[in-house]
Amino acid sequence: MTEATERFFESLPARAPAILCGLADGALQIDLSTGQQTEQWMVRMQPGTVRISRERGPADAIWSCDAALFDRLITGEAQGIAAVLRNESTFSGNVVLFLAFRRFFPNPPGTRDPREVARKAAGRPA
Repeated sequence: MTEATERFFESLPARAPAILCGLADGALQIDLSTGQQTEQWMVRMQPGTVRISRERGPADAIWSCDAALFDRLITGEAQGIAAVLRNESTFSGNVVLFLAFRRFFPNPPGTRDPREVARKAAGRPA
């Protein structure tokens, strides 16, 4: 596992209040594989909070992903939904948890909010 992955998971509790405002309530197990080795992360989400652990246990959803792909997700170079649709990763269980978790990933580099673009075009401050 990379240092970037460790830092990403460590940052989640501080970022949760701004990101988890909705219906996410449950445990998401994330399995990151490198060759024959798999590392688990348990992400327990509730509105406004998240708890991270490395334990295995009952989960409402399981997301399996290659560790290299996960590194691309945490840098915005790849998108979680696209990875699942292309069968580069697999998901089972409560899809709301996956949809909520993907909000922790950054936007692709160079992405701009279309509302900001429209405000600038209209001459209003962003």
